[in-house]
Amino acid sequence: MAMDPDAVARAFVEHYYATFDTNRAALATLYQDGSMLTFEGDKILGTTHITNKLTSLPFQQCQHTIATVDCQPSGPQGGMLVFVSGSIRTSPNPEESTPSGSLSLHDAAAAELQLPAYTMHAWIVLGGISSILLS
Repeated sequence: MAMDPDAVARAFVEHYYATFDTNRAALATLYQDGSMLTFEGDKILGTTHITNKLTSLPFQQCQHTIATVDCQPSGPQGGMLVFVSGSIRTSPNPEESTPSGSLSLHDAAAAELQLPAYTMHAWIVLGGISSILLS
């Protein structure tokens, strides 16, 4: 059965940002040792270092609001490019922000994020879509 790419992209984006908002440490399962996070100019490599960075951000609570999730096919291996826009609220006033990055999915539903910047417009490349399982 073929998966709807729009539904897969939306499900992953909702899962990622809901997890970010409620339990940033749990995002470790979405990164691999070769993943890199670029945050305000700092390049952070590997699951442990990325998780440490995300859990040490200066705000304890935040709420992402997803405005749009758009995707299109990308690459010969069934991947897709996903663009996310929205806002993040870390105080009484929401701020527009712009995350960007690439994401490729691997067997057994593990996702590898590469070069995501911490902002709230994201280009995300999803690869290996047929093997994703989101719950």
